[in-house]
Amino acid sequence: FNIDLPIEYSLVNASISHSGRAKNISEGGLLIYLPEKVEIGRWLRLKLFLPSGRELNSIEMLAEVVWIDIHFDKDWGEYRSGLRFIDISLDDLNRLKNFLRNLSL
Repeated sequence: FNIDLPIEYSLVNASISHSGRAKNISEGGLLIYLPEKVEIGRWLRLKLFLPSGRELNSIEMLAEVVWIDIHFDKDWGEYRSGLRFIDISLDDLNRLKNFLRNLSL
């Protein structure tokens, strides 16, 4: 599903978080735009913010970068990456599935 949602991410074993955008989502992964190039095979701790009425709820997961795209323009400062979910709690997975179900209505 095409979406436009905020994310926070950090490399595994790093304490600094960064912001990005999720542009496409499925039960197995995400298409995201990041301000930095993250190499294929790297694992990210990711927090995806989902709309819930007037609030944003978040789900957290561990994901692996499975592909990266050359960024469109050096001045844009965005890199397009495909992620595969590695680990997500059962509660967060259920929230994700409910979110996806609502998108399909």
